[in-house]
Amino acid sequence: MGNREETAWTVHPSLEACLTKSLDRHRRDSGSRIASNDDTQRLIAASQRLAAEVSRKFGPETDIADRHYWLETMVNHIPDYIYAKDLEGRFLIANRATVADNGFAEMRDLIGKTDYDLHPSELVDHMAAAERQVIETGQPIFGMEERAFVGKGYERWLMTSKVPLRNKQGATIGIVGVSRDITDRKKAERLLVGQARLLELIATSTPLADFFNELILMIEAHLPGIIGSILLLSPDGKHLLTGAAPGLDEAYCAAIHGIAIGPKVGSCGTAAWRGEPVVVADILSDPLWEEYVTLIEPLGYRSCWSTPIRSYQGQVLGTFALYSHEVGVPSAEQSDLISMAAHLAGIAIERRQSEERIQFMAHHDALTGLPNRVLFDERVASALQQARVTGQWVALAFLDLDNFKLINDTLGHNAGDELLRVVAGRMLACVRKSDMIVRVGGDEFIILLNGLPPDSGIVLSRLEDIRAAIGAPLVLGGRSLQVSCSMGVVCYPDHGETATELLANADSAMYRAKEAGRNNLQVFDAEMAAKAHQKLLRHEELRDAVTREEFVLHYQPQMNLKTGRIFAAESLLRWQHPERGMISPGEFIPLAEETGLIVPIGDWVLNEACRQNKAWQDAGLPPIVVSVNVSARQFKERNWVARVAEVLEETGLEPRFLELELTESLIMQDVGTAVATMHELEALGVHLAIDDFGTGYSSLSALKSFPVRRLKIDRSFVQDIPRDADDMAITGAIISLAQKLQMQVIAEGVETQEQVDFLRASGCDDIQGYFISRPVGAAAFVALLAG
Repeated sequence: MGNREETAWTVHPSLEACLTKSLDRHRRDSGSRIASNDDTQRLIAASQRLAAEVSRKFGPETDIADRHYWLETMVNHIPDYIYAKDLEGRFLIANRATVADNGFAEMRDLIGKTDYDLHPSELVDHMAAAERQVIETGQPIFGMEERAFVGKGYERWLMTSKVPLRNKQGATIGIVGVSRDITDRKKAERLLVGQARLLELIATSTPLADFFNELILMIEAHLPGIIGSILLLSPDGKHLLTGAAPGLDEAYCAAIHGIAIGPKVGSCGTAAWRGEPVVVADILSDPLWEEYVTLIEPLGYRSCWSTPIRSYQGQVLGTFALYSHEVGVPSAEQSDLISMAAHLAGIAIERRQSEERIQFMAHHDALTGLPNRVLFDERVASALQQARVTGQWVALAFLDLDNFKLINDTLGHNAGDELLRVVAGRMLACVRKSDMIVRVGGDEFIILLNGLPPDSGIVLSRLEDIRAAIGAPLVLGGRSLQVSCSMGVVCYPDHGETATELLANADSAMYRAKEAGRNNLQVFDAEMAAKAHQKLLRHEELRDAVTREEFVLHYQPQMNLKTGRIFAAESLLRWQHPERGMISPGEFIPLAEETGLIVPIGDWVLNEACRQNKAWQDAGLPPIVVSVNVSARQFKERNWVARVAEVLEETGLEPRFLELELTESLIMQDVGTAVATMHELEALGVHLAIDDFGTGYSSLSALKSFPVRRLKIDRSFVQDIPRDADDMAITGAIISLAQKLQMQVIAEGVETQEQVDFLRASGCDDIQGYFISRPVGAAAFVALLAG
């Protein structure tokens, strides 16, 4: 077999004779020459098979007319367009599909006409150009997609192949074309492209209204004469709200906006109520539409098919519906499109809801739903700017609940959380929409009051109303109680120009309220301003001290009562101020805790204590344990255990020579997490002790699960021994408890021989205090240890 061009026409003598006969007839009429065609090898093979069948049946002597009949029958039964044209584009032969779709009953009516005779020139130009290209180049065109000239009531697309028709001498004398209807495939392709486009819109967070419009327009383009609608379920789950319906009557959309769902509310209201598709074939006769016929009948809609839009979990989010002017039910294709559209709409709605939840969580407190500090920072600047323009006041109040920790400890965290929600609701009920209540964290809140007249009396009256609302009785955990608050108040512009300055001053005023006995309101004044300024200076000094490493460690020895030997030392931090000299930790540790500087300071203490202890060992001194106090802020650091391990490795100190002192209150903030961290530290080989035991709050059931080696009796129980019988009883009880839990016990603050005698008689293991030595520097401690 030769190339495609050679085989395009040389398929069978009988078919050639049929076309030759047509050529001769056309030559007599116009003197022109005609061309040939080959669409696909399937058509050639079919022709050959049919011709062979005819040959076998009738024999070689069969009349050529019979062969023409069989070939003509074959071609006419093919639904594709098959035709031949001459060099001028005039039809010479065509099958029945080509003839009929061009508006003729017989082929002879089509012969001799061009496409320009049959269709508008603007439609024909592109196709004619392709045919000229085939004729001029002699090269076929396969698989060309083009719009059909004959629409049949809808847009049609053809896949066309056109090849040169050559005579026996090889000269091109026309073209032959085969066109196949690919409308369904094109629709499917456009549907896939549309779906991809819609998914892209979802991924790029396109507004829902725009997404819905594009979704409906895609469906309507796919289903001519059909009109789409999306309704969304209201937040209360009881009404339908307009989502999008670009093709529906606007008055009708407005009339059904907000309609209540129910068992007999048209197609959509019923579908949302039932949670299942509702197909109404005839709106005018269906009982579901009885109450709405007068509303929709003038618009000419006769059928409506609705299906619920669902979330991934199956929750109804809205409805997707198609309206038709014809009575009937949806076809399989239409049903598939409805399901697809509802699914995509559900994805878009859920994506938007997720984004809104994330956005809300980023700007609101998860427990109370109040705005958080991030949202406050965004809005307070605009509030102050507006106040500058209007001359009105902005009031800021920093609020802290009194004794909130006691409620948490006695009633549990669930009750504490419920209290915070109740307090938040009460405050919200006392303010306007333009005001703001912010939860800063824990039991601290910020109140922002906008647009106030410059009258302190009005400001204080409104804030006192809030305090009174907070203090109203409530029931928590089955107990009736009241909660009070301390509030610090500032007003713009009198007490600051910026949000940062106002908040700092409000915080200072709130602490003044705490110092004044709590349950009161304090307005910022000049004295507070001076204290606030002093506090800021101290903060900066402390920050500089961290940078310049102005800290030193003193060590207080710990002695075993049985052997009289110093076996350990507690490292105690001091600040060597370049101007004020040695500063005790009581003056700067609270500020370090408040500002977060306690974390880098604590890291320095840990490193220095381990380094010093290793240096003593390397100097040949008897090995001892060094104790380091751990702050709550340090202990909560995610990498705290890793940091301890890193310090031990860097300094070369064996873990058994390090003891970390934790307070009861630190552990009880989150017992589960604390115990897990303690076990990780124990696994390193580090010893653990509970410092100031007896002054905090812990349950015995929790205490027995702590992986600690020692309990440390607080000095407040030791200092009045032997004068105070209660302190003696408490101390004895702690020692007995430690023994039963197989823990060692050490008493701190021991200063007299009487205290030593009592502790020894009570079974106490170790002591620490002035009786042995005051805290001393590293060099002086060497003398104590060597002596």
